[in-house]
Amino acid sequence: MSISAFEPAREGRFVLLLGALVAFGPLAIDLYLPALPAMAAGLAAPAEAVQLTITVFLAGFSLGMLFYGPISDRYGRRRVMLGGIGLFTLASFACVLATDVVQLIVARFMQALGGGAASVLARAVVRDVYAPTEAIRKLSLMAMVTAIAPLLAPALGSVLLEYFGWRGTFGALLTWGLLSFWVVWLHLPETLPAERRGSLSLAGAFAAYGQLLRDRVAIGLLLAGGMSFAAMFAYITSGPFYFIDRHGFSPLAFSLLFAANALGIFIANYANSRFVRRQGAMTMAGVGSGVGFLGAVLLWVASGVGNALPAVVIGLFIVVSMTGLLGANCVGLLMARFPQNAGAAAALFGAGQFGLGMLASATISYLHNPSGRSMAGVILVVSGISLFGWFACRLGDGAR
Repeated sequence: MSISAFEPAREGRFVLLLGALVAFGPLAIDLYLPALPAMAAGLAAPAEAVQLTITVFLAGFSLGMLFYGPISDRYGRRRVMLGGIGLFTLASFACVLATDVVQLIVARFMQALGGGAASVLARAVVRDVYAPTEAIRKLSLMAMVTAIAPLLAPALGSVLLEYFGWRGTFGALLTWGLLSFWVVWLHLPETLPAERRGSLSLAGAFAAYGQLLRDRVAIGLLLAGGMSFAAMFAYITSGPFYFIDRHGFSPLAFSLLFAANALGIFIANYANSRFVRRQGAMTMAGVGSGVGFLGAVLLWVASGVGNALPAVVIGLFIVVSMTGLLGANCVGLLMARFPQNAGAAAALFGAGQFGLGMLASATISYLHNPSGRSMAGVILVVSGISLFGWFACRLGDGAR
């Protein structure tokens, strides 16, 4: 399939569909955030155990991505994606039926294994269809669509919580999985035809990870984009308890605050889609990592002051928004650097994002501190590593 295969209107629908598929991860996490305290009460489980449902989701999402990327490079995108969405849907039903926190943790892990297919392969499809610079623009436009999920999901989750309890959020995810399977089945063609899949064995396709991990520029891109994502997940894990339990926010008020941060991601991706052709993806990623680190410094300072909640909110807004600049540019640069292994490159980047997010989430759970200092400290450290990763990438051979 080539760019010329699309009429403008059809191309718009194509990007919209892919953006919705990338939203599997954010939607499956953000929709139930307002319900975390209620879930802990309903399952008679401690907050730390319920927070682990986020951590294991990130672990499963990362593992799923690593599995699907090379397989799709070898066998094509469409059927692999359908299999993953099917698993996500079945596991969402298991979440609805869970009667204790252990069952929920296991179901969330399986849900994540399936959801990783849609998220990573939607990015690989873009690289199949578009040239590198245009692919980065399309990834930014897709990210704007994806940002609608965290923009609306917490508010929707709070409404579902009010009328259907915490199980209603997983019922909504079950519906999303069924709808996505139907749309992909009808409207997403295979974008990697057999003649472009090469003659590598499946083992050879997985061996592409070794090539990527030996490349210093690739490591820099993984750190720059992945550690920014980790900062966001430190907030996602700690935020509901910090704002709802400590500062008395209602679930709806927290969802609106969360939506404001998602709006920041949307704006950052819009700006990237406008300026990346002129400034270049590497420069835009540098802006994201630098500004994100400054936001983390503000957050750290403000979290140590008694009456500085507005500054905490501003710092979080800056940090979360900059994931919009780093995500599309870093994964676009990585896939352009390894065009024959675009699926593996997208998978490794996505797994790096969610894997590092998992570590940040687990650290927050271990350090569980309602004062917000552990959240701010983790965000400051990972934002600093993100900036270091960009510098390492920028200085590497062939980084441009």
